[in-house]
Amino acid sequence: MTLKAPTHHIAAQPGEIAKTVLMPGDPLRAKFIAENFLEDAVQVNSIRCMYAYTGTYKGKKVSVMASGIGAPTMGVHAWELYNLYDVENIIRVGTTGAIHDELKIGDLVFAMGACYNTPYADQYKLSGTFSAVASYPLLRDAVDKADQMKAKYMVGNVYSTDIFYPEYDREENERWSKMGVLSVEMETAALYIVAARAGKKALSILTVSDHIMTGEKVSADIREKNFTDMMKIALEIAE
Repeated sequence: MTLKAPTHHIAAQPGEIAKTVLMPGDPLRAKFIAENFLEDAVQVNSIRCMYAYTGTYKGKKVSVMASGIGAPTMGVHAWELYNLYDVENIIRVGTTGAIHDELKIGDLVFAMGACYNTPYADQYKLSGTFSAVASYPLLRDAVDKADQMKAKYMVGNVYSTDIFYPEYDREENERWSKMGVLSVEMETAALYIVAARAGKKALSILTVSDHIMTGEKVSADIREKNFTDMMKIALEIAE
């Protein structure tokens, strides 16, 4: 079967999506980025409310598109963007729950790698366990930009899980924290796996929206609109 754009999941025509796509999980965050950071933004997708927009940022053509929640929906959209729309870079701009003692609400996490419990990589029938890692050029540029902005951040492993409500959440998170994992989220591993298979670039820039170990958290409205440093960094490093 030969696949081509548009698809069942993305209505954009070929050429309507930029080489770099920012991917928040929340469709309303995609809308917020388009309305507040892009010039001449045009909506190019609304299928299943996975809003996508293309515009310019400082003269660069950039797209933003929601990924939804979890590995399967990230995997579907990232695969189609890389393989059917000639996208070269996907930068996830999402929120994450901290499990590292030094992280605070609003801090940035650059996901150098993603531990995971998703079976997403099983489809490739590898004889070992695949390491889901970021594309170093994007990671390097993002860290440099964060330093220029004097943003507070940490670089390291995150944990991408398919289970939002684990039965034994504190014990599970304590085990990952003891291994130096910074935070928990649901999409980064799938993104890095798809990017590796496609030979493309990917990076997750995350903002701490809650601290799983202390119970501190912020409202959904703040998560949608106020975590702007990660958006600015992603747009600045867009190629």
